[in-house]
Amino acid sequence: SNENAVTSRIDQYFIQNSFSKLLKRCNFYKESGIPCVTILKELFTLVFTGKNLFRTLEMRPEELSFRKNTAYRFLNSGHYNWSKLLLLLASKIIAFVNSLTSDDRKSVLIFDDSLYSRSRSKKVELMTRVFDHTTHKFVKGFRMLTLGWSDGNTFLPIGFSLLSSQRPEKILNPAKPLDKRTIAYKRRAEAMRSTTDALINLLHCAANIPGKYVLFDSWFAHPKTILRVKQEKRDVICMLKITEKIHYHHNGKWQPLQELRKLTGDMADDKTGIVGSITVQIREAKNIQELTDVKIVFVQDKRSKNWLALLSTDLELSEEEVVRIYGKRWDIE
Repeated sequence: SNENAVTSRIDQYFIQNSFSKLLKRCNFYKESGIPCVTILKELFTLVFTGKNLFRTLEMRPEELSFRKNTAYRFLNSGHYNWSKLLLLLASKIIAFVNSLTSDDRKSVLIFDDSLYSRSRSKKVELMTRVFDHTTHKFVKGFRMLTLGWSDGNTFLPIGFSLLSSQRPEKILNPAKPLDKRTIAYKRRAEAMRSTTDALINLLHCAANIPGKYVLFDSWFAHPKTILRVKQEKRDVICMLKITEKIHYHHNGKWQPLQELRKLTGDMADDKTGIVGSITVQIREAKNIQELTDVKIVFVQDKRSKNWLALLSTDLELSEEEVVRIYGKRWDIE
């Protein structure tokens, strides 16, 4: 009875979101045989009923309307645009969620990258060695750059990109030759882009997704990345990396973050932990003269005697609002 209830809800979900139309827009089609929407619905149902595809095909094939070859051809096709399907579906759900919330609630886009380990694999295309910051070891796999949407209460994934290495000598298994017109080739080419290019490409794809602010942690907080996101007509709020290598322009000279921290005093607010803020300028590269104003908010770390720095390209936001909005970034974790 539980499986019947799950199946009924999934049928309703597919009808409400017009999956048949979405699949056609994403190049899902078959000349004959079982329709793509039927295959996807049954695979979708397996997840929510706690069943494994391989075991179901081997031990209870009568529960599925297709056989093993059909399933794997469907999942491995180089023509189906799964990323576009995820984006279109997320757009419909975000529009529905937005209709339930007030206009005052600020929605955001969040970027994060994580390790996608394939430590037991041997023949995966474009697999490389990635440094795991948790174990401090190199493991085989990819970096998975993820883009999500949040309104502070609901989080929805919008897109992702599996990143390999830009240097061919670091790739363990090269990609197979493919037709350059296929989605499969484009995904492999995307995997060899820089992280910044992949981030901007995901933002381009999500151009119609509402979200005034783009949030990310200190791994992406370079002036070049911040200004390229700003060019996409979205403001940035991010954590800054405390390093001597990145300088900010203030009072006629370029200074590292540690020197700017000394200008805000030592006393932090007891409730918010905010020490103070300062307006500085950044530039995309050393050979570029054009400067852009940004606000840096310094916050006392309650877990230690250290401090944190948040950057905002929206100068009109208050210090408390910058901290509050950045708190939504943890939804992607």
